[in-house]
Amino acid sequence: MAVPDLLRRSPLFAGFDDETLEQLAAPFAQVEFPANHVLIEPRTPGAGLFVICDGTVVAEAHGRQRELGPGEVVGEISLLEEDGLRRARVFAKTPVTCLALGRADFDRLLSEEPRLADAMRKLASEQLAELEGSG
Repeated sequence: MAVPDLLRRSPLFAGFDDETLEQLAAPFAQVEFPANHVLIEPRTPGAGLFVICDGTVVAEAHGRQRELGPGEVVGEISLLEEDGLRRARVFAKTPVTCLALGRADFDRLLSEEPRLADAMRKLASEQLAELEGSG
């Protein structure tokens, strides 16, 4: 499946028209991880984010676990927070296919597409509240 079509499956990107989605999709790379592979370690600098295409990951923070699947995003909080550090440990529960986006491309996309910046901030705020147990 093409990257724009994979992104469209995520609620974060579903509202964008085809042309905008094509532009947003350009810097993403498709990556695969085996079960039990750690995608994100807490207290490490955020280097990018992942949009889950297939499979399930588990996010662990503050003694809580949350399963995430296709269409969901992980890693965005550290890209938006001032300290830039990861908040959770995220590992593949099953084999996972993701779309990966590095920090530099993330920053560029946010500056070029204000609607994405707003959607990312909202998502990060919701994810952070859930991670910290207030959501």
